Amino acid sequence: MKDKRVEHIKIHKVNSGTINETADKVAVEEPLEIQLAYSTSSGRMIKNIAVTMRTPGNDEELAAGFLFTEGIIQNAADIRETKQPGADENRVLVELQENVQPVLSNIARNFYSTSSCGVCGKASIDAIRSVSQYGMEHDHLLINASVLYHLQDGLKKQQKVFEDTGGIHAAALFNREGKFLMLREDVGRHNALDKLIGAALLKNELPLNNCILLLSGRASFELVQKAAMAGIKLIVAVGAPSSLAVEMAKETGITLIGFLRNDRFNMYSGKHRVTV
Repeated sequence: MKDKRVEHIKIHKVNSGTINETADKVAVEEPLEIQLAYSTSSGRMIKNIAVTMRTPGNDEELAAGFLFTEGIIQNAADIRETKQPGADENRVLVELQENVQPVLSNIARNFYSTSSCGVCGKASIDAIRSVSQYGMEHDHLLINASVLYHLQDGLKKQQKVFEDTGGIHAAALFNREGKFLMLREDVGRHNALDKLIGAALLKNELPLNNCILLLSGRASFELVQKAAMAGIKLIVAVGAPSSLAVEMAKETGITLIGFLRNDRFNMYSGKHRVTV
Protein backbone atom coordinates (compact mmCIF):
# COMPACT_ATOMS: atom_id res chain seq x y z
CA MET A 1 0.00 0.00 0.00
CA LYS A 2 1.31 3.45 -0.94
CA ASP A 3 2.36 5.60 1.99
CA LYS A 4 0.55 8.94 1.56
CA ARG A 5 3.06 10.58 3.89
CA VAL A 6 5.99 10.06 1.52
CA GLU A 7 6.40 11.11 -2.12
CA HIS A 8 8.92 9.51 -4.47
CA ILE A 9 10.64 12.02 -6.75
CA LYS A 10 13.58 12.31 -9.14
CA ILE A 11 16.44 14.59 -8.13
CA HIS A 12 19.90 15.47 -9.35
CA LYS A 13 22.67 14.82 -6.86
CA VAL A 14 25.96 16.68 -7.06
CA ASN A 15 28.93 14.78 -5.66
CA SER A 16 32.65 15.39 -6.24
CA GLY A 17 32.08 17.38 -9.39
CA THR A 18 29.56 15.01 -10.98
CA ILE A 19 25.80 15.36 -11.46
CA ASN A 20 23.66 12.23 -11.43
CA GLU A 21 19.93 11.68 -11.55
CA THR A 22 18.63 9.51 -8.71
CA ALA A 23 15.46 8.66 -6.83
CA ASP A 24 14.63 10.30 -3.50
CA LYS A 25 11.82 10.48 -0.96
CA VAL A 26 10.32 13.65 0.53
CA ALA A 27 7.72 14.17 3.25
CA VAL A 28 4.34 15.15 1.82
CA GLU A 29 2.94 18.54 2.83
CA GLU A 30 -0.68 19.36 2.02
CA PRO A 31 -3.33 21.68 3.48
CA LEU A 32 -5.97 20.37 5.86
CA GLU A 33 -9.09 22.42 6.44
CA ILE A 34 -10.71 21.77 9.82
CA GLN A 35 -14.45 22.43 9.92
CA LEU A 36 -16.74 22.38 12.94
CA ALA A 37 -20.47 21.58 12.96
CA TYR A 38 -22.47 22.65 16.02
CA SER A 39 -25.94 23.78 17.06
CA THR A 40 -27.00 27.42 17.30
CA SER A 41 -30.29 29.13 18.10
CA SER A 42 -30.96 29.37 14.38
CA GLY A 43 -30.04 25.79 13.57
CA ARG A 44 -27.01 23.71 12.73
CA MET A 45 -23.92 25.65 11.62
CA ILE A 46 -20.72 24.60 9.87
CA LYS A 47 -17.75 26.87 10.49
CA ASN A 48 -14.26 26.81 9.02
CA ILE A 49 -11.92 26.79 12.01
CA ALA A 50 -8.43 26.62 10.52
CA VAL A 51 -6.27 25.50 7.63
CA THR A 52 -2.96 23.94 8.56
CA MET A 53 -0.21 22.54 6.36
CA ARG A 54 0.30 18.96 7.43
CA THR A 55 1.54 15.52 6.42
CA PRO A 56 -1.53 13.41 5.48
CA GLY A 57 -2.47 10.70 7.95
CA ASN A 58 -4.13 10.67 11.39
CA ASP A 59 -6.23 13.64 10.24
CA GLU A 60 -9.10 12.89 12.62
CA GLU A 61 -6.64 12.84 15.52
CA LEU A 62 -5.14 16.11 14.30
CA ALA A 63 -8.55 17.80 14.14
CA ALA A 64 -9.61 16.50 17.56
CA GLY A 65 -6.26 17.37 19.12
CA PHE A 66 -6.29 20.85 17.61
CA LEU A 67 -9.80 21.60 18.88
CA PHE A 68 -8.88 20.32 22.34
CA THR A 69 -5.50 22.01 22.75
CA GLU A 70 -6.98 25.29 21.55
CA GLY A 71 -9.67 25.02 24.24
CA ILE A 72 -12.52 24.89 21.71
CA ILE A 73 -13.80 21.56 23.05
CA GLN A 74 -13.37 20.07 26.53
CA ASN A 75 -13.23 16.31 25.98
CA ALA A 76 -13.85 13.47 23.54
CA ALA A 77 -17.49 13.23 24.63
CA ASP A 78 -18.11 16.63 22.97
CA ILE A 79 -17.54 15.01 19.56
CA ARG A 80 -20.40 13.14 17.87
CA GLU A 81 -18.57 12.27 14.68
CA THR A 82 -15.45 13.12 12.71
CA LYS A 83 -15.45 12.55 8.96
CA GLN A 84 -14.13 13.67 5.60
CA PRO A 85 -16.99 15.35 3.71
CA GLY A 86 -17.25 13.99 0.19
CA ALA A 87 -14.10 12.81 -1.55
CA ASP A 88 -11.94 15.69 -0.31
CA GLU A 89 -9.06 14.15 1.62
CA ASN A 90 -7.84 17.58 2.67
CA ARG A 91 -10.91 18.51 4.70
CA VAL A 92 -12.12 17.15 8.05
CA LEU A 93 -15.52 17.90 9.54
CA VAL A 94 -15.92 17.52 13.30
CA GLU A 95 -19.56 17.31 14.36
CA LEU A 96 -20.27 18.18 17.99
CA GLN A 97 -23.05 16.75 20.11
CA GLU A 98 -26.34 18.65 20.04
CA ASN A 99 -25.88 20.16 23.50
CA VAL A 100 -22.22 21.16 23.11
CA GLN A 101 -21.22 24.73 22.37
CA PRO A 102 -17.66 25.29 21.15
CA VAL A 103 -15.63 28.01 22.85
CA LEU A 104 -14.76 29.91 19.70
CA SER A 105 -13.51 32.92 21.64
CA ASN A 106 -10.44 30.82 22.49
CA ILE A 107 -9.21 30.90 18.94
CA ALA A 108 -8.21 34.35 17.72
CA ARG A 109 -6.30 32.76 14.84
CA ASN A 110 -6.05 33.57 11.19
CA PHE A 111 -7.41 30.70 9.09
CA TYR A 112 -3.92 29.82 7.86
CA SER A 113 -1.06 28.41 9.91
CA THR A 114 2.28 27.47 8.45
CA SER A 115 3.62 23.99 9.08
CA SER A 116 6.57 25.34 11.04
CA CYS A 117 4.83 27.72 13.42
CA GLY A 118 1.21 27.50 14.46
CA VAL A 119 1.57 30.36 16.90
CA CYS A 120 2.28 32.96 14.20
CA GLY A 121 -1.38 32.96 13.17
CA LYS A 122 -2.54 34.05 16.61
CA ALA A 123 -3.90 37.55 17.04
CA SER A 124 -1.98 38.02 20.26
CA ILE A 125 -0.03 36.16 22.94
CA ASP A 126 -2.90 36.65 25.38
CA ALA A 127 -5.25 34.73 23.08
CA ILE A 128 -3.25 31.52 23.45
CA ARG A 129 -2.81 31.34 27.20
CA SER A 130 -5.47 28.64 27.36
CA VAL A 131 -6.40 27.32 30.78
CA SER A 132 -5.93 23.58 31.16
CA GLN A 133 -8.60 21.62 33.00
CA TYR A 134 -5.75 19.42 34.23
CA GLY A 135 -3.66 22.24 35.64
CA MET A 136 -4.23 21.16 39.24
CA GLU A 137 -3.83 17.42 38.65
CA HIS A 138 -1.32 15.87 41.04
CA ASP A 139 1.51 13.80 39.67
CA HIS A 140 4.15 11.61 41.25
CA LEU A 141 6.68 11.70 38.45
CA LEU A 142 10.23 11.13 39.59
CA ILE A 143 12.49 10.14 36.72
CA ASN A 144 16.11 9.07 36.86
CA ALA A 145 18.26 10.93 34.37
CA SER A 146 19.47 7.62 32.91
CA VAL A 147 15.93 6.94 31.63
CA LEU A 148 15.99 10.17 29.62
CA TYR A 149 19.36 9.43 28.04
CA HIS A 150 17.85 6.51 26.10
CA LEU A 151 14.69 8.23 24.83
CA GLN A 152 16.25 9.36 21.56
CA ASP A 153 17.19 5.80 20.68
CA GLY A 154 13.61 4.73 21.30
CA LEU A 155 12.35 7.59 19.13
CA LYS A 156 14.62 6.79 16.19
CA LYS A 157 13.43 3.19 16.13
CA GLN A 158 9.84 4.40 15.64
CA GLN A 159 10.37 7.27 13.17
CA LYS A 160 9.49 5.57 9.89
CA VAL A 161 8.83 8.72 7.83
CA PHE A 162 11.91 10.47 9.20
CA GLU A 163 13.98 7.44 8.26
CA ASP A 164 12.62 7.67 4.70
CA THR A 165 12.81 11.44 4.22
CA GLY A 166 14.88 13.11 6.96
CA GLY A 167 12.41 15.99 6.89
CA ILE A 168 9.74 15.55 9.51
CA HIS A 169 9.02 16.29 13.17
CA ALA A 170 7.96 13.77 15.80
CA ALA A 171 6.19 13.88 19.15
CA ALA A 172 6.34 10.71 21.24
CA LEU A 173 5.09 9.49 24.59
CA PHE A 174 7.04 7.25 26.96
CA ASN A 175 6.12 5.93 30.40
CA ARG A 176 8.14 6.75 33.51
CA GLU A 177 10.41 3.74 32.89
CA GLY A 178 11.21 5.00 29.41
CA LYS A 179 9.06 2.45 27.58
CA PHE A 180 7.75 3.69 24.24
CA LEU A 181 3.97 4.26 24.14
CA MET A 182 3.00 6.21 21.02
CA LEU A 183 4.40 8.45 18.28
CA ARG A 184 3.03 10.80 15.64
CA GLU A 185 4.98 12.48 12.82
CA ASP A 186 4.26 15.56 10.72
CA VAL A 187 6.02 18.30 8.78
CA GLY A 188 4.61 20.68 11.40
CA ARG A 189 5.86 20.17 14.94
CA HIS A 190 2.60 21.53 16.36
CA ASN A 191 0.62 19.14 14.13
CA ALA A 192 2.65 16.16 15.34
CA LEU A 193 1.77 17.04 18.93
CA ASP A 194 -1.90 17.68 18.12
CA LYS A 195 -2.07 14.26 16.47
CA LEU A 196 -0.50 12.66 19.53
CA ILE A 197 -2.80 14.44 21.99
CA GLY A 198 -5.79 13.86 19.71
CA ALA A 199 -5.09 10.12 19.71
CA ALA A 200 -4.96 10.10 23.52
CA LEU A 201 -8.11 12.24 23.71
CA LEU A 202 -10.10 9.90 21.46
CA LYS A 203 -8.95 6.92 23.56
CA ASN A 204 -9.99 8.74 26.78
CA GLU A 205 -6.42 8.53 28.07
CA LEU A 206 -6.13 12.14 29.29
CA PRO A 207 -4.58 13.53 31.41
CA LEU A 208 -1.09 12.40 30.42
CA ASN A 209 0.42 13.43 33.75
CA ASN A 210 2.39 10.21 34.20
CA CYS A 211 4.01 10.26 30.76
CA ILE A 212 7.16 11.74 29.29
CA LEU A 213 6.71 13.81 26.12
CA LEU A 214 9.69 13.75 23.75
CA LEU A 215 9.95 16.35 20.97
CA SER A 216 12.31 15.68 18.08
CA GLY A 217 13.18 19.35 17.64
CA ARG A 218 12.99 22.54 19.64
CA ALA A 219 10.43 23.38 22.32
CA SER A 220 8.30 26.38 21.41
CA PHE A 221 5.74 28.26 23.47
CA GLU A 222 2.85 26.67 21.60
CA LEU A 223 4.12 23.13 22.13
CA VAL A 224 4.40 23.70 25.89
CA GLN A 225 0.92 25.24 25.92
CA LYS A 226 -0.55 22.25 24.07
CA ALA A 227 1.24 19.84 26.41
CA ALA A 228 -0.16 21.72 29.41
CA MET A 229 -3.68 21.36 28.02
CA ALA A 230 -3.20 17.56 28.00
CA GLY A 231 -1.88 17.51 31.57
CA ILE A 232 1.68 16.61 30.53
CA LYS A 233 4.19 17.40 33.30
CA LEU A 234 7.52 16.41 31.73
CA ILE A 235 8.69 17.64 28.31
CA VAL A 236 12.02 16.60 26.84
CA ALA A 237 13.23 18.28 23.64
CA VAL A 238 16.16 17.32 21.47
CA GLY A 239 16.62 20.99 20.60
CA ALA A 240 16.45 24.30 22.42
CA PRO A 241 13.47 25.87 24.18
CA SER A 242 12.42 29.46 23.56
CA SER A 243 12.16 32.05 26.33
CA LEU A 244 8.36 31.96 26.19
CA ALA A 245 8.41 28.16 26.34
CA VAL A 246 10.43 28.36 29.56
CA GLU A 247 8.04 30.97 30.95
CA MET A 248 4.99 28.86 30.10
CA ALA A 249 6.58 25.73 31.63
CA LYS A 250 7.21 27.57 34.88
CA GLU A 251 3.68 29.00 34.94
CA THR A 252 2.10 25.57 34.43
CA GLY A 253 4.42 23.56 36.68
CA ILE A 254 5.98 21.57 33.84
CA THR A 255 9.48 20.12 33.91
CA LEU A 256 11.10 21.36 30.70
CA ILE A 257 14.29 19.77 29.41
CA GLY A 258 16.24 20.73 26.29
CA PHE A 259 19.36 19.73 24.36
CA LEU A 260 18.91 16.05 25.17
CA ARG A 261 22.02 14.01 24.35
CA ASN A 262 23.21 10.51 25.25
CA ASP A 263 24.61 11.56 28.62
CA ARG A 264 23.46 15.10 29.30
CA PHE A 265 20.66 17.64 29.02
CA ASN A 266 19.64 21.07 30.33
CA MET A 267 16.77 21.57 32.80
CA TYR A 268 14.90 24.87 32.48
CA SER A 269 12.13 24.29 35.01
CA GLY A 270 10.73 21.66 37.39
CA LYS A 271 14.02 20.04 38.39
CA HIS A 272 12.28 18.29 41.33
CA ARG A 273 11.06 15.55 38.97
CA VAL A 274 14.54 14.43 37.88
CA THR A 275 17.14 12.54 39.94
CA VAL A 276 20.67 11.45 39.05
